[in-house]
Amino acid sequence: MGSRVGRPKSDNPKDIQLKIRADKQTIEDLNFCCEKTNLNRSDIIRLGIQKVKQEVQNKK
Repeated sequence: MGSRVGRPKSDNPKDIQLKIRADKQTIEDLNFCCEKTNLNRSDIIRLGIQKVKQEVQNKK
């Protein structure tokens, strides 16, 4: 009974959910980015946050 079944534990679990309100154009832009990069919505949003963070840090 030593082996466990299921997915391995993640080093960085994504267990916090975020809900946003967006207009039609923003969703269309997000979907466009998803199609062109083959990433999902969450990945695109995470990348966007990291890019803005880099810009803010570079201004200091």
